Amino acid sequence: MWYQLKIDHCNRDEVEELSEALEETGALSITLTDKNDDPVLEPEPGTTPLWPDVIINALYTEEQDAKEAKLKLSTQYGHLSFSISELEDEDWERAWMDDFKPQCFGDRLWICPSWMEPPEPGAVNLILDPGLAFGTGTHPTTSLCLTWLDQADLKHKTMIDYGCGSGILALAALKLGAAKVDAVDIDEQALQATQNNAFVNAINPEQLSIGFPQTLKAPVDVLIANILLGPLVDLGSKFKNLLKDKGTLVISGILTEQAPALIEAYQTDFSYQESISLEGWSLLVFTRR
Repeated sequence: MWYQLKIDHCNRDEVEELSEALEETGALSITLTDKNDDPVLEPEPGTTPLWPDVIINALYTEEQDAKEAKLKLSTQYGHLSFSISELEDEDWERAWMDDFKPQCFGDRLWICPSWMEPPEPGAVNLILDPGLAFGTGTHPTTSLCLTWLDQADLKHKTMIDYGCGSGILALAALKLGAAKVDAVDIDEQALQATQNNAFVNAINPEQLSIGFPQTLKAPVDVLIANILLGPLVDLGSKFKNLLKDKGTLVISGILTEQAPALIEAYQTDFSYQESISLEGWSLLVFTRR
């Protein structure tokens, strides 16, 4: 029997201190997972990004050790939620996996964890396991992008996934018929995650280029960027140069209330086409003038 101490709703600034405290109480393993599938967008170079709302699971062999750790830490961190659960042998390895289920976006695109059979074998299935900081599709910004890709005509199109994270949008585009995709990010962890996920999905290496933004050269038909408002405003002119004439620019990662500011910032170089909103977040579609 194993005993799992779960600490809910941890702020990322508390994670390191809590992890060290758990190690001191004898935890055999400490696992960090994302509470809300919040993407970490444009992290500072050289940093290890974490989600805003983190779940910490610590594993113990003795129930008493778990109870003592809970008592000690709940006194110090009274604003957090602590709970202890029993796990049978082997179950602890898969306990966290049970929270991740296949998700459908649009009419035909499914995102499936590797340990589950795709519910629709004949659909467009992308195998993607949850990984540090990069999102798995449930956050509204990623969901909006995936749903847009599902309905887009990507056949024979070239695309840039700017701020690729796990590569979820780049790989989805290729699965949906795009001819070639450039996946770029400023974080080496994101590039490695994209490479790993491309391998798992048997993506043709000739169709996917992975690298830093400065490697981009040839203009493309579609550019999709799921990043924050500040970088999006600054990157407007660069996006124009990366798109073919009349090319499509798809932007997400912004709150619905921020959309008017971005539309105004882009009005010189792009024609605004439409916006789609979900749970207070928005996706904007533009055409290069």
